[in-house]
Amino acid sequence: MKLRDLERHLRAHGARQVGEGAKHSKWRGADGERVAAVPRHREIGPGLVRAICAQLEIPLPRVR
Repeated sequence: MKLRDLERHLRAHGARQVGEGAKHSKWRGADGERVAAVPRHREIGPGLVRAICAQLEIPLPRVR
């Protein structure tokens, strides 16, 4: 999945970007408690997408 599509999906479910590291962005879930690190690569693998969504308690994106 492309990074911009993942970011769009996270925002659509109430997550927001809260910080930047050297190679990752920090995202906080809609509840304000859960945090996940999202790498800044052009493509994010399906296993990592599942893990990020699980950490933020966001449903998985639909595959087209």
